[in-house]
Amino acid sequence: MGELRACAFSGHRTLPTEALGTLRNLLDRAIAYAYTQGCREFYNGGAIGFDTEAAERVLLFRKSHPDVRLILLLPCKNQDERWSLTQKLRYKSMIKGADEVRYINEAYTESCMRERNAELVRVADMLVAYLSHTRSGAGQTVNMAKRKGIAVYNLYGEK
Repeated sequence: MGELRACAFSGHRTLPTEALGTLRNLLDRAIAYAYTQGCREFYNGGAIGFDTEAAERVLLFRKSHPDVRLILLLPCKNQDERWSLTQKLRYKSMIKGADEVRYINEAYTESCMRERNAELVRVADMLVAYLSHTRSGAGQTVNMAKRKGIAVYNLYGEK
């Protein structure tokens, strides 16, 4: 396999508060590793929880690595409609910081999240995940990535 170009993220929306410090450190290490492997494009689905944490860490990494690009693959334009004010503010900041924003659909549909997950896998050469159980959208994304033969790095349970 040649040099990697793109890294995608997928993980749970709910993260244990006590694990956030460790998770941020693991994300920093995963992003740096992906970069050493040739990844310059980092794709993110823009959901609350892991996606938000990952996007914020990519934006931080980009400050010292200006060739890095954050590309948001969002399921629909109103994804944040039912989110809290704090979640919406972080989301808007993520969108503002992104190099590119692509919407899978104009508005929410029953399939837009699955379509977003499939698009993340389609563009990725590697996937960084936070997956504690497979009955989830993140589990679906990880399974799609494995079927495609993409390297998956699951940060859940790492120290």
